[in-house]
Amino acid sequence: MLNRPLRIGTRGSPMALAQTGMVRDQIVAANPGLETELVVVTTVADKILDRPLSEIGGKGLFTKELEQALFAGEVDVAVHSMKDVETWLPEGLTIACILERDDPRDAFLSPHADGLAGLPEGARVGTSSLRRGAQVLMRRPDLRVVPLRGNANTRMRKLEAGECDATLLALAGLQRLGLESMARSVLPVEEMLPAVAQGALGIECRSDDAPIRDLLAPIACARTTTAISAERALLAELDGSCRTPIAALARIAGGKLSLDGLLFLPDGSRHWAVSRDGSVADAERIGRDAGAALKAAAGDTYARHLQ
Repeated sequence: MLNRPLRIGTRGSPMALAQTGMVRDQIVAANPGLETELVVVTTVADKILDRPLSEIGGKGLFTKELEQALFAGEVDVAVHSMKDVETWLPEGLTIACILERDDPRDAFLSPHADGLAGLPEGARVGTSSLRRGAQVLMRRPDLRVVPLRGNANTRMRKLEAGECDATLLALAGLQRLGLESMARSVLPVEEMLPAVAQGALGIECRSDDAPIRDLLAPIACARTTTAISAERALLAELDGSCRTPIAALARIAGGKLSLDGLLFLPDGSRHWAVSRDGSVADAERIGRDAGAALKAAAGDTYARHLQ
């Protein structure tokens, strides 16, 4: 037990604060008597809201300042949505704990239809996610994908103001904010495969901070950690970034892990799919194998896109 409050770093958005509050409650429940202090850190991604992440540096913009606070000793842990965590962590930091995953699917929001199929030709789908945009265009090339950033409340206000006809948000995020009733439907993964690690929360700390890792150990979910390791291994094999539309979902049943992955061109005109399964003990190998298969299938087309 620490002899001082545990300093928990978080972004200041309503979503981040809600998620961090959930994590804090679990840490305290597992460590009775532990005091905590929330330390709000503003990231670049919170400051620049008028441009897609792929244009301003990628998803590391959600985590960089929090990681700097860890290195500086200003916080003991940082709470992240695992889908925002870069594929490779800075040396000296580690994801010490991944909590049980919430629903990884995407929610569909629109005043005009219950799903993509119901939107009229030429309707505008607002999203700054290349993954979502590519899958929308893959299934409905007649639709228009328009940029839409901001927190969940901001995006819903823009939708209500008519800036777009529909948008997609992570169901888990809406549930954490108590806004799941805003969704017209939840898209099946067969129609909209989630982002790598969507729905999972992770806690980052300094690699050599054994007391902190001991505090976090009781709330780690081994099942989720295994699934996320497979998805992130696929991403690493593809050198995945915010410039690359990639989707993946690992599921575990009966000691077996199944992994589905998709790689797209941003305009949805081409895509490549892979499915792999095997023992949960081989999760990372399964992910690497799936990623390599996607990379080989896409070949020069994918390589040219990365240039």
